[in-house]
Amino acid sequence: MVARVLMPIRTGKRMTAEELFWLPKDEMRYELVQGELQKMTPASVRHGRITMRLGSMLEQHARKHNLGAVYAAETGFKISEEPETVRAADVAFVAEERIPPGGEPDGYWAIAPDLVVEVVSATDSAAYLQSKVSDWLNAGVRLMWVVYPDTKSVVVHYPSGKAETLKGSDTLDGGDVIPGFACRVEEIFA
Repeated sequence: MVARVLMPIRTGKRMTAEELFWLPKDEMRYELVQGELQKMTPASVRHGRITMRLGSMLEQHARKHNLGAVYAAETGFKISEEPETVRAADVAFVAEERIPPGGEPDGYWAIAPDLVVEVVSATDSAAYLQSKVSDWLNAGVRLMWVVYPDTKSVVVHYPSGKAETLKGSDTLDGGDVIPGFACRVEEIFA
């Protein structure tokens, strides 16, 4: 079977972040990109396993060292007001000092996470991935990891525009965003 490269389905429907939040739940996933509702298919089993593995590793480290909170796939962050954009990372991290004393808000959080992880699906196009990387970094994300299951590699993106590719026994680390976090890239795919 030949994998088809797709973009999320552009619905043409304009809406606000609040309307997206109250949208009836169905089998699809949604994001709001520049005020337009975009429909995405559910993730594959491999995608879910890799996302869970890396998210679990980050959660354990962040919790052990009181660094902040790790959020699961489909957690929406409102990263733009005009037009409204709500993106959902596969894994997101917000540093402890940025979490309000009363906790996270209900609905979508109007901040950019400190770290965003995107696990590439077989149907993701390069243009779609680049738009997500640009949206997240332009919103203020301090570190972004794009995980490629097919090549068992991770591309690390920095706000400066620098990107580096890591594979195999290379070390993926949290830098000053998640201090002390490190794992070999191959551990993500084990």
